[in-house]
Amino acid sequence: MAFIDYYKVLGVDKNASQDEIKRAYRKLAKRYHPDLNKENPQAKEKFQEINEANEVLGDAEKRKRYDEYGEHWKHSDEFEAQQQNTRRGGWQTFEGFGDFSRSSGNESGFSDFFEQLFGGGAFRANRRQKGEDLQATLKLTLQEAATTQKRIVEINGEKIALTIPAGIADGQKIRIRGRGGEGTYGENTRGDLYITFNITPDSRFTREGDDLYTTITCDLYTLLLGGEVTVPTLNGSVKVSIKAGTQPDSKLRLRGKGFPRYKREGAGDMFVIIKTVLPQLNARQTELLKEIKSLSSN
Repeated sequence: MAFIDYYKVLGVDKNASQDEIKRAYRKLAKRYHPDLNKENPQAKEKFQEINEANEVLGDAEKRKRYDEYGEHWKHSDEFEAQQQNTRRGGWQTFEGFGDFSRSSGNESGFSDFFEQLFGGGAFRANRRQKGEDLQATLKLTLQEAATTQKRIVEINGEKIALTIPAGIADGQKIRIRGRGGEGTYGENTRGDLYITFNITPDSRFTREGDDLYTTITCDLYTLLLGGEVTVPTLNGSVKVSIKAGTQPDSKLRLRGKGFPRYKREGAGDMFVIIKTVLPQLNARQTELLKEIKSLSSN
């Protein structure tokens, strides 16, 4: 079966966030849905291909295996089981920076299944020469993820300088080549370091892709008569005008006030959801409100 590049199918970059993949899938699924393309016989095939791509890339674990093994990703469990059966030693866990691990020992004795699947002896030699890959997790706050970060981390006694671009997504993984375990034949065969980012929730904002959502409370009088409210953003508070007659639960859009786009210019939008709390009326206010009600019913 020919290899299908699921990233190309969905039209997204390999570094796309899970939210970007979700949006791309929804857009294409709507465009090529068979019910909307009854005159196009190729639409059903395209729709199936889009669903297949989303089934893999939309699942973080399947995507990880697809990125590592490509067209052979469905056999990754069997392959990793074969690796562990042929290793000497065990798993070592390193402390001090997230959670990352590596295996020790040499690899040999692959079954006939893997020799046929991955190309026999040449693949076995390459796997034996390359060092083990390391997996790590790095936590950032939402505010930190919104600006480019420079970090120095120490892994297994080695200091590594990192530049983390603004806009990194929760669950996004980056690879640093040649920073993994030592290979059999020197520096050029070292494994890679994979870092997965964990963005901690923020009490003020909810992130969806490059957009941010926040909720503010506005008094009833401002909604009725109009005025200004203060809205928090990642770069400080801003004043926003409220039109007279604005309804509770209305949504305001502040363009360019959302989250920075990863490795791209600009930022998403900020959506402000307006809530209100009814005031406690005194006797005079109640009397005036009844008068207003009688006038509006005439």
